[in-house]
Amino acid sequence: MKTTTMLAALLASTLIASPAWAQTIGPNGETATPSSEVVLTDADIAALQGKGYKAALLWHTSSDFINAVAAGANDEFARAGVDVVVTTDAGFDAAKQRSDIETALAASPNVILSLPLDPVTSAEAFRGAIDAGAELVFLSNLPAGYVHGTDYAAIVTDDLFQMGKQAADVLAASIGGEGTVGWIFHDADYYVTNQRDNAFKATIEADYPGIEIVAEQGISDPARAEELANAMLLQNPDLDGIYVTWAEPADGVLAALRSAGNTTTKIVTLDLSEPVALDMVKGGNVVGLVADEAYELGRAMAAAGLKGLLGEEVPAFVVAPALTVTADNVAEGWQQSLHRDAPASVLSAK
Repeated sequence: MKTTTMLAALLASTLIASPAWAQTIGPNGETATPSSEVVLTDADIAALQGKGYKAALLWHTSSDFINAVAAGANDEFARAGVDVVVTTDAGFDAAKQRSDIETALAASPNVILSLPLDPVTSAEAFRGAIDAGAELVFLSNLPAGYVHGTDYAAIVTDDLFQMGKQAADVLAASIGGEGTVGWIFHDADYYVTNQRDNAFKATIEADYPGIEIVAEQGISDPARAEELANAMLLQNPDLDGIYVTWAEPADGVLAALRSAGNTTTKIVTLDLSEPVALDMVKGGNVVGLVADEAYELGRAMAAAGLKGLLGEEVPAFVVAPALTVTADNVAEGWQQSLHRDAPASVLSAK
């Protein structure tokens, strides 16, 4: 009963904007501004209409997440009468991204949205766009040495602290606020995953005295998740819960639990994924997925770029809200994050 009550209270507050966004900081220590504050006014829309402005979306990969970000950006650009003339997918290839930039510049976009794949390579690759006078808005990453207001309009990313905090809250609720847990973190120097992972750990240590993190494991290759989870479980077979840095390695951790016949250890992870969501709605090990509002990320990116185009001051570092998705709100949560229905397999399994 205690666990059910805690989960119900948690769900009542998770589908709202994060209240503690100021705890998330940018790659160079920038203070966060909520995406809700980066909005095109009616006067902005009027100033943009009929000018023939163009935009380019130069993505690093393709996925449900990127599709939602692109949808938010496309809708905002359409509202302002700005044509999206180029959309590309670099397939996580920095050389391909550089080629995509060169191709896009031939169409003379006024605003470019992108996620730079490599800080050093990207710094050189995007220089041509700066020289051409395009407003650059970056998703999460920043090219090395770039200066806000001179080289780019804004960085837009998740409310990183809240993602980790909400993961801690939902895992704690699922085990009644007491027990032992494992912490599988991203073993790389990347401010996005580092802040999310560390926020989980900090929240458990500060807010849940009845819970102890007894096992820690870094991971850099998601393909090794099952192997690393097996080692963790061998030394700690009675873990009440495990935090996993994002959904792909969480699938490997879930496989390890299934192989061991373990139906009691709870999993919480970040980002929406069909395999782990399916386990969650079937009442398996997964108890929660903490996601960002991907559509809102795209909307805010477009708005930031257009405000920069109008010569307005734009915050350097903008964050979109986080939300907790559980079996009870999976349909609503999927829509709020990605602006699309959850997979049919997930919805039919409820």
